[in-house]
Amino acid sequence: MALSREEREGFLAEPQVAALGVASGDGRGPLVVPIWYAYERGGLPWILTGASSRKMTLIRAAGRFSLMVQRTEPTTRYVSVEGPVAEVAEGSGTLHREMAGRYLSGAALDEFVAFAEAELADHVVVRMRPERWLSADLGAAG
Repeated sequence: MALSREEREGFLAEPQVAALGVASGDGRGPLVVPIWYAYERGGLPWILTGASSRKMTLIRAAGRFSLMVQRTEPTTRYVSVEGPVAEVAEGSGTLHREMAGRYLSGAALDEFVAFAEAELADHVVVRMRPERWLSADLGAAG
């Protein structure tokens, strides 16, 4: 059963690891990789990635990307959102903390932020303008 707008946006707003998909051209399938993301209901989903990473090179070329999140418990549910890039901007330590804070806490969060500030200085934030959604709750797993 398809999810309502409120259900799909609420599910996407939960701290889950997404699969990012972007066209890779040259007769190849899309690049699909796991990624942390952030989203607030009604807003623009966003990711952080290296400015010269393969993901970013492909996102710039395609001008759009997809994110898909799923779970299997207590029911099998997924949400996929696809759309054009709305903004690319320089990343910051504040954004690394905000993103990592969705997934980590305490000392693990502080350690990751210190690592990000030292090693991931070339990161950019990429915001998507959602255009197409697919979602479903398929009922109990198994």
